[in-house]
Amino acid sequence: MLGLSFVHWLVVLSALIGFGGTYAYIRDTLSGKTKPNRVTWSMWALAPLVGTAAALDSGADLWVTARIFLAGFLPLLVLLASFAHREGYWKLTRFDVACGSLSLMALIVWAAVDSPRTAILLAATGDGVASLPTLRKAWRHPETETGITYLAGFLSVLLVIPSIPEWNIENSAFQVYLLIANSLLLLAVYRKRLNGNLWR
Repeated sequence: MLGLSFVHWLVVLSALIGFGGTYAYIRDTLSGKTKPNRVTWSMWALAPLVGTAAALDSGADLWVTARIFLAGFLPLLVLLASFAHREGYWKLTRFDVACGSLSLMALIVWAAVDSPRTAILLAATGDGVASLPTLRKAWRHPETETGITYLAGFLSVLLVIPSIPEWNIENSAFQVYLLIANSLLLLAVYRKRLNGNLWR
């Protein structure tokens, strides 16, 4: 650990922030305060893990790939936590199922193509479509979400940016997507508070 460079320490710090944000979400889920959408969180777990496999296959930087792996592993923990509380999940709608189906389809297409670069783009697309049910829920019912988790997600990805050795699809596509997704979710969760403060 002592031989780590500055950018590697940034990745480690990024991982710790990510774990902290996930802990807050799991804590609120187990208490019944936060209600995760299982379609979103299951696909958020699956798509980055697919992206991890594709990144490794294409020779992407291991430190950047580790952050992609965590982007799948941490949602998996949230998904498991949603089964531990009787009311610790959001009731699914047709919209949720449709988004989940489209997200899964993107991953199935990935399995049919022999292109790691395409796989990363499809994984990011699938992850993005899977975000829509939670984005919609956060916009309509922000009280059912833990906003600090998305702030932690945004900051943890931001810290990884300097560690990207080369700005190509393999190394940066998923990171850029995660920045955008977390920004939109933060806006959805906190927009009412922001509007209230602006008009005071």
